[in-house]
Amino acid sequence: MAGPWRRTIAAFGGLLAAGAALVPVAMSWLSNPEDQRLVDLDVYRTAGQAVLDGRSVYDFVTQAPQLLPFTYPPFSAILAAPLAWLPWPVAQVVMVGLVFGALALAVWWGFRPLIARAGDFGPLVFGGLVAALIFPLPVYDQVRFGQVGLFLVALCVMDCLAPRTYWPRGVLVGLATAFKLVPGVFLVYFLITRRREAAGNAVLTAVGVSLLTFVMLPRDSVDFWFGALLAGDRVGSNFGTSNQSLRGFLLRLYWPDTVTSLVWLVAVVTVAFVGFRYARKLSLLGASGRLSPTNAWSAETAGIAITGLLAVLLSPVAWIHHLVWIVLVVGALAGDGRNLRRCLAAAGVWLFYVLQTPWWGTSHIQGRLPVWEQALGRAMQSSYGLGAVALLFVLGGWLVNEMWRETPPQGREEGPERVGMGTLTP
Repeated sequence: MAGPWRRTIAAFGGLLAAGAALVPVAMSWLSNPEDQRLVDLDVYRTAGQAVLDGRSVYDFVTQAPQLLPFTYPPFSAILAAPLAWLPWPVAQVVMVGLVFGALALAVWWGFRPLIARAGDFGPLVFGGLVAALIFPLPVYDQVRFGQVGLFLVALCVMDCLAPRTYWPRGVLVGLATAFKLVPGVFLVYFLITRRREAAGNAVLTAVGVSLLTFVMLPRDSVDFWFGALLAGDRVGSNFGTSNQSLRGFLLRLYWPDTVTSLVWLVAVVTVAFVGFRYARKLSLLGASGRLSPTNAWSAETAGIAITGLLAVLLSPVAWIHHLVWIVLVVGALAGDGRNLRRCLAAAGVWLFYVLQTPWWGTSHIQGRLPVWEQALGRAMQSSYGLGAVALLFVLGGWLVNEMWRETPPQGREEGPERVGMGTLTP
């Protein structure tokens, strides 16, 4: 009876730990002034209402003072329609609950080795991790705005990481791509790791859903694919602190437009080459059979995390709340918790994204300040995006070496750079 009792007590403790963190966060934003409350949820819900009313999805803005347009594929508006049936206060509570559920799924998959190692106390560790992972700003902002980033993380990580699936692998990535385009970067991930069937399933799903949406909402589909998609001004100021993509950082340097565009193209190609190379190496290393099962899981998680970070960095516009892939970064670094250096690195990444450094940087960029302080302020202002670039090297370089050191000598006969193409999960 000791085991079941321990697990029951641990589950209760995990619920308390998660609740102690999540409930105050939920109450904080649900009690915010009404015109500042879950403003992106208001965009989705208004789009869903437009679908139900037969109005154009791309011709409205939300009520003042936000005045936000709908910028996502029309499939997102269809999925948001049920939210329009709910009273606004109820829809807010439902959305916050769904965000917390998506966070729990991301933590469950990203921290599987650590949770499994805890044994009967796994539920307590799981609850504590969910509590801790609500506080990095990209995750915290999911609740603040009522955003869907954690849903996309959960879909992609389940599709890529689950040892076995009850759906054709790639379908969830395809759905996520039809919902918000950016997860389409995982098509590249499937291809470079030779999961061609999964890539095909993802493409067929995304195209099929989009065509079905075209049949259901032909006018809105035309408006999006040939209008709203190409209108950069619909997403807000690209120069603002919230834009943590490579382009956002360069725009805030205020170079001539031609120079900025050229440097951005070079940066995109360079970061994409390095990032996808690291993601491929990690996935192949995890599939090679040379690592322990827990490190193989961490390697694949790291490959997924790098791909998610690339989706943020390479996009012309990527807000702070898009960096929710940090959940998987911390999980990959922590592993099963046996390596102190990895745990300290995971804690450091967690703390870095808890601190609101980009917003602190805005107080150091006024023209009256010394040039060195303004330069520091600009770096701080883009610190989350620059940190994401650094994490490509941390995961693809440092973490690989750490996992290789933990591998028995007979498994290290070939270095990680020479690992051949193993049999990947289809």
